[in-house]
Amino acid sequence: MPGRAVQVGRDVTDLIAERGYGNFTVGEVAARAGVADTSVYRRWGNLEALLMDVAITWLTTQSPIPDTGSLAGDLRAYAANVARDVTGPEGPAVLRLVIALSTAGQHGLRARDAFLAERSRQLQAMLDRARDRSEHPPDVLDVLDHILAPMYIRILFGAGPLTPDYADSLVDRLLSHR
Repeated sequence: MPGRAVQVGRDVTDLIAERGYGNFTVGEVAARAGVADTSVYRRWGNLEALLMDVAITWLTTQSPIPDTGSLAGDLRAYAANVARDVTGPEGPAVLRLVIALSTAGQHGLRARDAFLAERSRQLQAMLDRARDRSEHPPDVLDVLDHILAPMYIRILFGAGPLTPDYADSLVDRLLSHR
């Protein structure tokens, strides 16, 4: 079912974009993907586990961690990648999904925590490389606060476009803040 799993993921993000979290069932996801709902349950166990997998898969396949040879270059490339990905067709739906999962009981909290842990792991790898080059990188939370949070807010609330200049300005603020 690997190919079907990709289709299920696309169908989930489509349903989230169309209806929002909590407004569809495993049966509806399965029907869109052309599989039996028992197949979905067998692979993921419940809707929250499916949604978590969709969010984590999206995160790990988007916004690759750049290695430009410098912290500033890495942060600029990363910010540009994130801006591109969160403004893409699935980006807003995945962000809304992670927020919605935060209010969906223990399964949802685990999904949110897994998403944040994966994002932090990615960032930490980039920051560790900078440290290995004898640079002085910020903490992961500083990157989240100064680069990712403003972009996520703009997307979630329609507060303005994510232009390349805007992404660069976030990096500039972070680097001057230290």
